Amino acid sequence: MFHPLYVSTNTQLLPPSATATTATPGTATAAAPPVTVAGVTPIVDLDTGGVVALQAVGGDLGDGGSGHGDVVALARTVLDVSRSEALLPLVLTLPTAAVISGSAALAPLHEALRLSGRRPREIILMLRGGFAETDRRALVVGLDGLRAIGYLIAVGDLGTAHLPLDLLTDTSPYLTVLSPRLMARIPHDPRRAALAGSLAALARSVGAHVLAPGVTGEAQLSAVRSWGVRLAQGPLLAPGPSGRIHVPPPVVEAEPAQLLLGPRVQEFLLPAVTLPEQATSEDAVEVFSSEPSITSVILVDEYQRPKGSLDRSRFLLSIASRFGHALHGKKPAVRLADTVRAVPKTTPAIAAMQVAGRDAERVYDDLVVTDEVGRCMGIVRVSDLIRQVAGMQR
Repeated sequence: MFHPLYVSTNTQLLPPSATATTATPGTATAAAPPVTVAGVTPIVDLDTGGVVALQAVGGDLGDGGSGHGDVVALARTVLDVSRSEALLPLVLTLPTAAVISGSAALAPLHEALRLSGRRPREIILMLRGGFAETDRRALVVGLDGLRAIGYLIAVGDLGTAHLPLDLLTDTSPYLTVLSPRLMARIPHDPRRAALAGSLAALARSVGAHVLAPGVTGEAQLSAVRSWGVRLAQGPLLAPGPSGRIHVPPPVVEAEPAQLLLGPRVQEFLLPAVTLPEQATSEDAVEVFSSEPSITSVILVDEYQRPKGSLDRSRFLLSIASRFGHALHGKKPAVRLADTVRAVPKTTPAIAAMQVAGRDAERVYDDLVVTDEVGRCMGIVRVSDLIRQVAGMQR
């Protein structure tokens, strides 16, 4: 069973004498010894503004090592932080090699806890580093043993580490930590932002808390909040000269006009059936006859730029009329084509519907979606846009 990592509601993570600073987001927290301990960085609850744990940063143990030397460094960190009377939960980086090596490799850590008076449940061991598939069983067994002793388990570098995602189900981590390298790209890379948001949702769905490290700017912080992540750390949340931490309040933005206009037409994109602009009407008839669901054929030039649009109903009606095939069958299909109704891929749904409504006789004709240089990307059916806009009005 997972317990919240928020000291305001879960005091069992802390020794009886431990305290945490809390404040309303957007205000500075009261100065407290745990925040200013050398070699650690505070982990902040974004909802309360309180420091709920500390992460050792001076001795980043990387991805490897035999395990024994790294665990000795971990033990020194525990002793050093404990001497500073920092009694908040402590996050320590634990290489996978140390766990795979067996319980003997972790003896220095256990001894350091005994000497410092700390209990295993006050330590969060953040697993880091890749491992061979043959070592998976040993890793899972080792983590189960640590959890049985009382340690809390975390999985670090989520998003860039060479760890299979199903390890989250096998190890049942208490905490997952997004990759700092992934976080560093968030403000400028929408794809990585989408990846980080998906990983945060995945972690919460398997019962783990999520920590966003390396928060350096308010754009990152806003993204973290939008993913539902409550724990964060980084330069933006570091103590100031007075030893206080300021948590920027959430930015409440007015609803942008873009949202009122609906999503972009690119979200409704369907593959277009295209023919060269030199194609004959017989070629178009063959295409329409091959599949009843084809509603339009787009005639394109050698650069895939749309030059004409053949609507299924009107085109087949022209061919089926008296002398229609004789008049048009061997001739270029562009003679029967309509003007292309093209919209850029960034056009909002309502704006695209306005384009469709400019010609009363072609209201339901497919719209052609183009890229930055005017090439045909696909089509959008007006019926899909109508359903989307109708859903927005509910």
